[in-house]
Amino acid sequence: MNRLLSSRLENLTPYVPGEQPQDQQYLKLNTNESPFPPSAEALRWAQENVRPLNLYSEPVSRELRAAMAQALRVSPDQVMMTNGSDEALNLAMVALCDDARPAAFPDITYGFYAVIARANGVPYEEVPLKDDFTVDVSALSAPGRTVFLANPNAPTGIPLPLSEVRKLLNADPDRAVVVDEAYVDFGGESAVSLLKEYDNLLVIGTFSKSRSLAGGRLGYAVGNPALIKALDTLRDSTNPYNINSYTQALGLAILKDEARVRENCRRIVQNREETAERLRALGFAVLPSRTNFVFAAHPTIDGGELYRRLKARGVLVRHFDKERIARYNRITIGTKEQMDRFFTILTELWEE
Repeated sequence: MNRLLSSRLENLTPYVPGEQPQDQQYLKLNTNESPFPPSAEALRWAQENVRPLNLYSEPVSRELRAAMAQALRVSPDQVMMTNGSDEALNLAMVALCDDARPAAFPDITYGFYAVIARANGVPYEEVPLKDDFTVDVSALSAPGRTVFLANPNAPTGIPLPLSEVRKLLNADPDRAVVVDEAYVDFGGESAVSLLKEYDNLLVIGTFSKSRSLAGGRLGYAVGNPALIKALDTLRDSTNPYNINSYTQALGLAILKDEARVRENCRRIVQNREETAERLRALGFAVLPSRTNFVFAAHPTIDGGELYRRLKARGVLVRHFDKERIARYNRITIGTKEQMDRFFTILTELWEE
């Protein structure tokens, strides 16, 4: 350990993003990006309306907050815009957790939760998913812990009904439930509709998936005004001017292009259902997904082996080493042409 560094970093293991190899051109189905870019109209509007780049960006993204609030049908003081949803998750972990209120989340979920807990010195508990990979709401409902819930979950893709989210909120009104809705636009139920009833709810979202802006790094948090004000204070204390001017303009442009967003989601959902059907025809077990990916395993080949064989043929999928899911691979849904190419290569592997 470097003698200049804090001892907090000694055993910190960072989050590992999906690989981005540069050695060749890959069919990239490993990081859950949208296969569809923002529209030319949205890009043109952003370029024409961006704040001059010699000036600092608008510090609280005021116009973007108002547009996001309108899209979510909440008031602007219930919204905070963030540098990707990861910033919102980090702020929530710092603001809502401590030794008296540790974090709790499923053992198989977005790996960033455990990373930011360790980075911030927050104690946490990983609650095992049930045998069918659904969230164990009863176990997660134990009071005194701040719950972080990806809904639909990743990497399984399985959604949790809002009735079950209510159980978590009702189990302990004095602790927060943070619902991470990165994939909600692909068939999940948004908990934003519950904000009128629960002041212990924080919903976090992103523009990276359904809104085609993974490279723009734009996210948001939605909650009761007092909670958002507190999170804003923390944001201003750690990362003022957190969203650059061009990303703010892009966010506004994409919110004006909501019809295209909905159409892209529809196409991805259609491709997802066709992909799941074709995988099952090849003997794969496919978990029920409401995301822009599927999680699939084959009884005769290990997930890591299939991942390596696909990569050797120029196809990237995501494999996780955790024992319970080691037979599975997460496959991002691309365009119809991309998925046809994926199945051509997969079928060739089967015929070897």
